[in-house]
Amino acid sequence: MNVLLVEDEQKIADFICEGLRAKHFNVTHCADGNQGYQAASNNTHDVIILDIMLPGRDGLDILRSLRQQGVDTPIILLTARNELGDRVQGLDMGADDYLAKPFYVEELHARIQALLRRHGGTQQHVVEVGALQLDCINRSINCQGQSVELTSREFSLLEHLMRSPNQVLTRGQLLEHVWGYDFDPCTNVVDVCIKRIRYKMASLEKAGKMVGAIESVRGTGYRLSIR
Repeated sequence: MNVLLVEDEQKIADFICEGLRAKHFNVTHCADGNQGYQAASNNTHDVIILDIMLPGRDGLDILRSLRQQGVDTPIILLTARNELGDRVQGLDMGADDYLAKPFYVEELHARIQALLRRHGGTQQHVVEVGALQLDCINRSINCQGQSVELTSREFSLLEHLMRSPNQVLTRGQLLEHVWGYDFDPCTNVVDVCIKRIRYKMASLEKAGKMVGAIESVRGTGYRLSIR
């Protein structure tokens, strides 16, 4: 389950991320409206939790643009208790639900589950990039009939790259998404995991299979390029 959280208040963001990850959600956090809009536009999440008051683009502006683009991902707005006008406007613009601060993470979790039931479940379980297929239910990787075994971390990292092909993802984004903690400039766990994935994917190429290449972007992170 992939959740995008757009929230600028760090304490609230930490509270939500910790609570949802404890319930086995994959949470990507963006701390400002511009970054959040870019992430939401990729349309790779099962649900978006969107604060209204944000630096950069505000939540209602993001909501309006996403719906105009045809992005139909379920969106839950986070509001202050006295923002009745914003709540009504947000629902009129296409938000699926709202939650007034403060709230319990159990209520947020229940609202997410209800939204997903109404929208017919989660996003596609099979992700395809070129000839590479990733099955999120069976946790398997297949390329033209040949499979490769990955650890849980390797699978999650590759899935994140495959859901955003040709897009550069920073080490911080990968670290938060896969390992669930903020960027630490002293750790090289992302680079080590990428190295192991490359090694295993090389076995597919040796067998004549066409797979995408995980490219390093100097000083930034990685991207999965389609061949």
